[in-house]
Amino acid sequence: MIKKNKIVAIQADRLDSMNIKTDTTILLALEAQKRGFRIFCYETKNLSFINGKVYALSKEVTFKINAKNFYTIKNIKKLDLSKVNYILMRQNPPFNMNYITATFLLEKISKKVRIINDPTSVRNIPEKLHSIEFLKLMPPTIFTKDIKEIEKFKKKYKKIVVKPTHGYGGKNILFIDSNLNRNKMSKYIKKHDYVMVQKFLPQIKYGDKRVFIIAGKIKGAIRRIPVKGSILSNIGQGGKAVKTNLTKSELHIAKIVAKNLKKNKIVFAGIDLISNYLIGDINITSPTGLKNFKDLTGINLAVDFWNYLEN
Repeated sequence: MIKKNKIVAIQADRLDSMNIKTDTTILLALEAQKRGFRIFCYETKNLSFINGKVYALSKEVTFKINAKNFYTIKNIKKLDLSKVNYILMRQNPPFNMNYITATFLLEKISKKVRIINDPTSVRNIPEKLHSIEFLKLMPPTIFTKDIKEIEKFKKKYKKIVVKPTHGYGGKNILFIDSNLNRNKMSKYIKKHDYVMVQKFLPQIKYGDKRVFIIAGKIKGAIRRIPVKGSILSNIGQGGKAVKTNLTKSELHIAKIVAKNLKKNKIVFAGIDLISNYLIGDINITSPTGLKNFKDLTGINLAVDFWNYLEN
């Protein structure tokens, strides 16, 4: 069995699904490698609880920058996760029972190994739903499965945005500015369950701001601008990242959220702002954007991340 000797285990999606040009997980792994850590990657399906221990069938990986094949698998082994230094929970949502089960298993070893973000906190802070704590900072917002409530909201605010409560990455978002199609909405709710419904903010055409929070401190931000004719600013949906600064109002909002997240043991998070509003995406499961920030500013926040953990 491997001894606890500078090892980082990363719970992530498939290695071949990562994008070397944009992936925050790779940036974090590269910085850990520089510091002498061995990197082991595994997926949630590889987790097991056996004889009181949490194991993961893991791939020991070396990441390389500026290479077509950006990783090499050195070996594969069953890793006792209580023996590693750090575990990074970095797999994308959906925040489903598979995700929740992983938090319960990792919780069993959370006193023996540092897990980022804390699995109990990840389970208790389901991203969009946690924004209920900050409604005063947000545009008018409801969470519901009731089509009548959505119709009333639409009648009041004319233009609305509907998102799956546990969705991510700008996927399956509806913009409704004409009559609400009950049949279409019924199918949407049947597929996605609870939805988040918000008053549409037309300023989205100028982009949103993704704010990076590490250990309760605001570390920087990027602006993400949608392609013409779209309301989706996510990089994965064609949005373009550009340099930005935060206004006093935006900084005030970000600090309020950051303080709450620090109290809840969240080390690394990303939040999204549009036109001096928090829009409810409080990304703690696998915050992204650090590679875009580094490319735009030359500042590598993976260094700040590891400096905090190691100090």
